[in-house]
Order: sequence, then structure tokens, then C-alpha cells
Amino acid sequence: MNFKYYCCFLSDEEQRKIEYALYQTNLISNNQKSEEYPWKIYTLKELLRATNNFHEDNQIGEGGFGSVYFGEISKGVQIAVKRLKTMSAKSEMEFAVEVEVLGRVRHKNLLGLMGFYAGGDERLIVYDYMSNHSLLTHLHGSLAKECKLDWPRRMSIVIGAAEGLEYLHHEATPHIIHRDIKASNVLLDHEFQAKVADFGFAKLVPDGVSHLTTRVKGTLGYLAPEYAMWGKVSENCDVYSFGILLLEIISGKRPIEKRPGGVKRDIVQWVTPYVSKGNFNHIVDPNLKGEFDLEELKNVITIAMSCTDSCPEKRPSMNEVVERLKSGVGVGVERT
Repeated sequence: MNFKYYCCFLSDEEQRKIEYALYQTNLISNNQKSEEYPWKIYTLKELLRATNNFHEDNQIGEGGFGSVYFGEISKGVQIAVKRLKTMSAKSEMEFAVEVEVLGRVRHKNLLGLMGFYAGGDERLIVYDYMSNHSLLTHLHGSLAKECKLDWPRRMSIVIGAAEGLEYLHHEATPHIIHRDIKASNVLLDHEFQAKVADFGFAKLVPDGVSHLTTRVKGTLGYLAPEYAMWGKVSENCDVYSFGILLLEIISGKRPIEKRPGGVKRDIVQWVTPYVSKGNFNHIVDPNLKGEFDLEELKNVITIAMSCTDSCPEKRPSMNEVVERLKSGVGVGVERT
């Protein structure tokens, strides 16, 4: 049995050890770019120079994994460098999985791996730089008020992100479950094309396996119920997370928001009464100022509700999601 297939039946700790061994043997041995492995192994000196010694002015993101820095290498090529925190079993696993997965997949809607560095206590992953940052920044962060995400761009982003997931679920070999689909993991290039990113929690799925049981990873608000409660993970879990992301992109609301009195309400609970009454226009992000296509809105919301069905078997596949999105999206923008 192939090592990657075998890994799917192991505990997270066992999988970490094997994945790291795969990373060492399969990746470090390929020191030069090739058609099969179009990335390189950088030196620490190169990346220190590119990021101005990881200067705080170059920092463009931060999370539980560590920090991301803007850099510029020779010939003015812009890069983003993820610098993992102090090495631990968890960070080693995430590094190994992300490099292994991204080093082997290529799709226009997946963030491209340019290379990495692994030496001493440093684990650095180098990506293409996304000049328009993350979807999170435009929906809830410093760029939200500028509303650069008009309706056509939002439709383009949801289709692009869906196509990236479709590739992972149906075309990659073995199939890949992302496990952490959320707004901060959808990056936007200079043309606002979506790039699904951050594969540190990804799982490889062998043919014929319908689901895996594993330790729960991911972000509250995006987790499918069966995964959050029982650790049962399948492609359906990514579909659920994508449905939450659809609602977030359309409404501009976070997946979980606090109501007066500190009571939390998730986005599906919030949107359901509007859908049941057919009041779709009440769901739209106010920052759009009424500029959206009503029929496209209905289609996207309907898809989102089917993706977030509490029964995993009733959720559509990403193939079906992409087909339904494309068939229901035109080019017009209607002021309502």
C-alpha cells in the first residue's frame, strides 16, 4: 500500500512521523525545480535578505501557526514567507503536510508553493505573494469599508474557491480534504482571483474510503456538526465549511456573532428565517448599497443552505456546487 494511503488510517501522531519522513525523502532530495516539482529549496540567507531579517514592517499576517512576511527576491519577484513558531510536534506536522500537499497540486485557484527552507529550528514556506490579501480583510478587516468586493467580484471569488475545492476533492490523487476552509484562507491575487490556501490541516483520502475519524482541527463557526462532535471527517465537511463561507461572502457577517446579552448566533440560524420567508435581499451585505443581481443571490443562498444541511449525505458534492454556481451566475448587476 502506498505510504500516503496508509497514513489515512493512522493516528495524527503516527501520520505526522510518516508525513515528515515523506517530506524529508521525497522533497529535500529534489533540490532543483523540475516539471514535476516546480519549487525550490531556499537558503535561510536568501529569505532573511528578502524579508529584511523578518522585520516587523514586513509582517503581513499572524496566526496560531506563526507569522507571514512579505519579501522580495532577485529580479523583483514578490513572495510571502510563512515562518512557523518554535518547533513542536504540531508545527512539524503542519509544515510537513502543507509542503507535501502544495508541492504536488497545481490549480489556478490554489495558492502556489514557490519553495521552502527547513534547517535547525526554522521552518519556512514560500508562496506566491497575493497583493489583495485575504477575503477576511475585505469582509471584516481594514479594507471592509472600501468595499472593493462588488457583486461581480464576489461571484467570481465564490466560483474560484469552489473550483479549487472541486480539484482537491475530485481530481487530486489521492483526494484531499482541506479541513480549514474559511475567509482568512481564501487569498486574492492582483485581479481578485481566489486562491485557497493553508493546507496544514489537510487529510489525504484513499480511493474507496468514505470518511475518516480524526482529532478535530479547524475553526469554530465553519465546522460541520458531525466533525465537531465526533471527529468524522469527509469531503462533506469541506462542503459545509464552504456553505458557511458563501453566506459570509454574501452577507458580510461573521460565521458566529454575539447578540445583545452575549448570546451567540451562527450565520445559518440568522439567515434561515429570511430564506423561509423569501426575503433574500435582507441577507445582502449593506456595503454593496443594493447593487447585486437578485436571481444570482437566490441561487447562491440556495446552494449555501444545501451545503450546510445538518445531514452530511444531503449536501451536494463540490462538482455539483460548481455546476450550480456557474449555471446561476450571469454578468448583469441589478440595483434593487
